[in-house]
Amino acid sequence: MNTDKGTTETGPSLLGGVSLPAAAVFEPALAHNLAWMQRFADAHGAHLAPHGKTTMTPSLFTRQLEAGAWGITLATAPQCRAAFAHGVTRLLMANQLVGEPNMAIIAELVEQGAEVYCVVDSAANVAHLGRYFAARGQSLNVLIELGVMGGRCGCRDADQIEALVAAIAAQPALALVGVEGYEGMIAGGNEVAAVRAYGERLVDTVKALRASGVLRREAPIVTASGSKWFDLIAEAFDKAALREGYTPVLRPGCYVVHDHRLYAGAMADVKARQPQLEGELKPALEVFAHVQSLPEPGLAIVALGKRDIGHEPDLPLPLRRYALASNPEGGREPVDVSGWQTTHIMDQHTFLKIPEDAPIAVGDVIAFGTSHPCLTFDKWRRVCRVDAALNVIEEMPTYF
Repeated sequence: MNTDKGTTETGPSLLGGVSLPAAAVFEPALAHNLAWMQRFADAHGAHLAPHGKTTMTPSLFTRQLEAGAWGITLATAPQCRAAFAHGVTRLLMANQLVGEPNMAIIAELVEQGAEVYCVVDSAANVAHLGRYFAARGQSLNVLIELGVMGGRCGCRDADQIEALVAAIAAQPALALVGVEGYEGMIAGGNEVAAVRAYGERLVDTVKALRASGVLRREAPIVTASGSKWFDLIAEAFDKAALREGYTPVLRPGCYVVHDHRLYAGAMADVKARQPQLEGELKPALEVFAHVQSLPEPGLAIVALGKRDIGHEPDLPLPLRRYALASNPEGGREPVDVSGWQTTHIMDQHTFLKIPEDAPIAVGDVIAFGTSHPCLTFDKWRRVCRVDAALNVIEEMPTYF
């Protein structure tokens, strides 16, 4: 992407002043999503700590915090370091902190004034963390992770939790401050019921730990929620009356730009479960690329590949055509091409099945939607923030 503008009031047009392919975040939808999710969390008496791994874009972290977020969630120690370097001081690492080089990163952040939380699910990890942070003369905030059978990390049952509480109590350098979970791995015949049950289990666990006196935080943290089931986790927090005496935290990440397929479907499910909700999230992320070849009828090759856009669980979704080459006078007006189909994607090429009589030329631009935005952001070192007219407002660096 070749622009030298940086943040400007009137930047170049994405269609004429930026080297394509380029990833673009639309400001109107972005602003809407930031406000919508913050209102949702506030309405349920919950804090919001958006998962930063989705974008790893500090400009967006700043916007989320300015909108009212409690902190930013990260997945790794280097991600925490990148966020802190750009002004994020409350860091929730929703993952186990393993390996002394990673512990050193977190210890350095704590020394610099960061408020850091990480999760634990084994006595072995607890012992290693306890030794390391004691040697540094520091205290580390930890949350017990509550897992599910067949899922990834986390304690599976009450006996494991009890043993872990005892292990943490034996480490003076560790402060047990709450419970963390992730419901996104739940699958089966009745996922809604299973997620609701998991939310209740999460709440019951933090309440039991608080009653036992083992928690070292006056308002203990209870946190879960990805971008699919956030309404059910918020429902569990609200039903348990956690507004007083606890710190309930929701952690969706993809909401900030949403998408055109995976989370669009999840949003429709949320609206079906919660018909009283006003409005909904809007897709804000698209990738623009040139048609580079029309080698045979019904086939367009676009200069876009796996290195530019996510391609799972769905292939890129063609949305609009800008006829810059086939109609130079009016080509900046978008034409809907949502009936066209991506059939294959390679490192630098996307195969589009198009009508044989489609008015298209080499040099035209196609805007593509995504399914699961995390897998598109990590392709880019810079992402364009654009207005509704496709003028670049800001070039936003990413830090993957």
